[in-house]
Amino acid sequence: MAQHLAKPVESSRPPVHGHIPVSLVLHQGEGVFVGLSMAEAPYLIALAFLEQNGSRALPLGGRSLSAAADREDPGEEGHGLALELLLRIWQRSDGGPLRRAAGDASLLLVVMPMEAMNAQLPQLKARWIAGGDTEAALQELRALASRVWSVSIAKYEPVSFRPYPGS
Repeated sequence: MAQHLAKPVESSRPPVHGHIPVSLVLHQGEGVFVGLSMAEAPYLIALAFLEQNGSRALPLGGRSLSAAADREDPGEEGHGLALELLLRIWQRSDGGPLRRAAGDASLLLVVMPMEAMNAQLPQLKARWIAGGDTEAALQELRALASRVWSVSIAKYEPVSFRPYPGS
């Protein structure tokens, strides 16, 4: 069972304008992030580049990470997020046929700071939906993220998370 340390760990980084620095409490033995403000804390996001009825969509979902963001695969959190997003996409198929818009990179899991998720990801999404270049959007996403995995499955194989090129 995790024990709380007596004091929260404070970030040594200066506060970002307009953001109140919030410290995370360190849990012994759980790999929780030390010395990061909430804006810096990593977020795991599942997203899908798709087209439906001639229009683009980029549905996504995410949650804060409870363990180290530098691990080799996204673990159960990643599996859960991918499943939730795929169920939302499945429901969306009632509105017409769906097409992957970025080939094997159409379904991704990314790790990025909450600040980037709130400030830059919505702009990236809006530009891409408005007709922006897919490869440019993928490059920008790689630049924002500390980790990127493509999600795939092969016949008779479990779901796999492969490091996406350049991440």
